[in-house]
Amino acid sequence: MTVIPLHAIWLAQDDPKKNTAVIASKRDDIVLHKKIKTLPKKGILLEPLSGKVFGPEDHHILLEKNGHLVGLDCSWAQIETSVELVTKTTRLVPRMLPLLLAANPVNWGKPTRLTTMEAIAATLYLLGNKQQAEQALRAFRWGKRFFELNQEPLDAYAKAASSEELVNLQFEFFDIDIFETNEIKNDVE
Repeated sequence: MTVIPLHAIWLAQDDPKKNTAVIASKRDDIVLHKKIKTLPKKGILLEPLSGKVFGPEDHHILLEKNGHLVGLDCSWAQIETSVELVTKTTRLVPRMLPLLLAANPVNWGKPTRLTTMEAIAATLYLLGNKQQAEQALRAFRWGKRFFELNQEPLDAYAKAASSEELVNLQFEFFDIDIFETNEIKNDVE
């Protein structure tokens, strides 16, 4: 198993005492960046508005090109301006995750409202790095619950042969009609 270097860009828009990226960085589970210019130069930027789901076609960026996995850590209330700020100043490849349910206490059960560490753990799981995924959430009492809550979709998504197949799998687990289309669209290349 290739251990993926984990990072987060923290925009200091929420309470650091409850912030999953801040907590994980104190445990040395990720590298926390307070300035965009200190981010790694190559890798994947997890941000929920990219329009392209992280799929099998992207795995090589992390597994073969020694890329880094970077979570965008910002307030959901400021997501649009935060995404714009970070994506225009970095060369990281922006990707979003397929639909999953949040297990964190603030957004429990809400689709797509994952914390930074839930998003990082889900990405690692999709790569096949299940042990590293579990380690990413070990600091949180609800961490195991995230995997229990999303076990079936995570396993199905991880087996998908393409981003297109992965996007279509969402219909098997979630009633897509209840979501805004911009949250789940995917420009399959």
